Amino acid sequence: MVNLAEGVARRGYPVDLVLAKAKGPYLEQVAETVRVVDLNAYRCAASLPGLARYLVRERPGAMLSVTSGANVVALLARRLVGLPSRLVVNEQNTLSQWVNRSSNWRIRLTPRLVKYSYRWANAVVAVSHGVADDLIATWRIPADRVEVIYNAGVTPQLRRKALAQVDHPWLDSGQPPLVLAVGSLTVQKDFGTLLRAFAKVRANRPARLMILGEGRERPRLEESVRALGLEEDVQLPGWIDNPYAYMTRASVFTLSSRWEGLPTVLVEALYCGARVVATDCPNGPREILKNGEYGRLVPVGDVDELARAIAMSIGGNAPPAPRESWQPYDVDNIVGKYVDLLFGRAG
Repeated sequence: MVNLAEGVARRGYPVDLVLAKAKGPYLEQVAETVRVVDLNAYRCAASLPGLARYLVRERPGAMLSVTSGANVVALLARRLVGLPSRLVVNEQNTLSQWVNRSSNWRIRLTPRLVKYSYRWANAVVAVSHGVADDLIATWRIPADRVEVIYNAGVTPQLRRKALAQVDHPWLDSGQPPLVLAVGSLTVQKDFGTLLRAFAKVRANRPARLMILGEGRERPRLEESVRALGLEEDVQLPGWIDNPYAYMTRASVFTLSSRWEGLPTVLVEALYCGARVVATDCPNGPREILKNGEYGRLVPVGDVDELARAIAMSIGGNAPPAPRESWQPYDVDNIVGKYVDLLFGRAG
């Protein structure tokens, strides 16, 4: 959304980035041309009154909301005040997987809210065809309301950051191959399976694994690293502002997720020239990797297959994926589709 907001602003539209709570590592990456509006709510659901007041005060020409909770709040606010005339909601995840695997009672209520409220949207954007199919089949969203628009993964900032220097000894010339993963340390990303697979790879050849990201699964993952005897060959440095410079220098980029919507990190890794190994999870990896043409796909949770694919990618000499692999996710292409959807159509 940070990339998209900047891209729309570059086309001459005044853009507000309205946040339930203005915090988090991406806040520093918001372009100066985008105004940040902080509703200062303690959670997303509590931002409804503030968002309604914002809509009455600013009277925006159109609004795009993102993620299920924020989408419901945005739709309720629009119903309360009758503004703006056009509201598009964006679904980033495979909603059925997210809901079914959660024990949080608020998340478990999501299906009823989504089924009821998403029909009020002028359009529902799904970030992949798999997410679209899930919305239509599972949540009964009318097919004529659902549009597939990929995330804006390739940006001018990505191009600059991919070429930046990195001061890390594991990236020096002559070091063992680096296996890289990027994502929040959560159950969804299933880095526990990746650690076990890497242990099998490491048993047969020198290699190192780095997982960039932060999250509540850190203690469990750190314990797994110790239990597998991988302390010398695995690092979890936390959230890194520029993971792309690491992608450029990694031997293999790995995604081990149990489910996704459209994992933009795969697009970024393809652009950076890394060999890619990903689980064939619902949804996104198969779509991005073109059924395995641009990278290796393995079954979800299969330690042996993941280890085999990583080892083959380290030892292989396949060229980087072609331009066509990441071109559909170029920010200029994506911005044009959103501008058309938000401002260029009637209804």
